[in-house]
Amino acid sequence: MIEYAFAQGQAAGSSGTGSSLISFIPIVLMIVIFYFLLIRPQQKKEKDRKSMISALKKGDRVLTAGGIYGVVDSFKEGDIVIVKIANNTKVEVSKNAVQLKVS
Repeated sequence: MIEYAFAQGQAAGSSGTGSSLISFIPIVLMIVIFYFLLIRPQQKKEKDRKSMISALKKGDRVLTAGGIYGVVDSFKEGDIVIVKIANNTKVEVSKNAVQLKVS
């Protein structure tokens, strides 16, 4: 009789660990869904923006993070861009402040 009760306890314990592993599957699926819907597109967008910034050249029309439209006039000291925003008006902005290249 004791052996029978012990065997039932063993069987119940083994099925409990199986169900606990199954309960983690929805959590893992949610993480995968968040990765593909939120994280991956944001990383791709940032990668595209960095490639656009590295491809900037003189004469490109750009929009800065502050909402200023201008034309790239020249580059200075690596990460500084001189943007012409009006006749005889030029401003220095960081390359990271350039949000997009306007066609």
